[in-house]
Amino acid sequence: MKIKLIFDEKEEVLAELFDTDCAKAIYNLLPIEANLNTWGDEFYFSIPLEYSLDETATLKVKAGDIGYWPPGKALAIFFGPTPASVDENPVPASEVNIVGRLLEDSTKLKKFKKFMKIKIIPLLN
Repeated sequence: MKIKLIFDEKEEVLAELFDTDCAKAIYNLLPIEANLNTWGDEFYFSIPLEYSLDETATLKVKAGDIGYWPPGKALAIFFGPTPASVDENPVPASEVNIVGRLLEDSTKLKKFKKFMKIKIIPLLN
């Protein structure tokens, strides 16, 4: 399921949500608009979804992954080290469901840390 991430109505990044129940539930909420928060090289933001950890739950994420974080009812977009990292790889605060990935170079997001808002819209294949 292809999606577009729009940062501050200026910059766009293509991504996809996987074929999991959690990802489908997120896709069904689109469009989503939210205020961005940062935690190291991770963007996260609350969405109106309550979902438990599933079979994709992990602490092992990589730059470009999109995860759903149940404790915060939040989507997390990983693009580099976080405060929990011991190397250049991101580490979430706790387990996340892997729901998708960026279809572009994740390092592009490092330039977006000053942005305040995100909008996610579905793309029709």
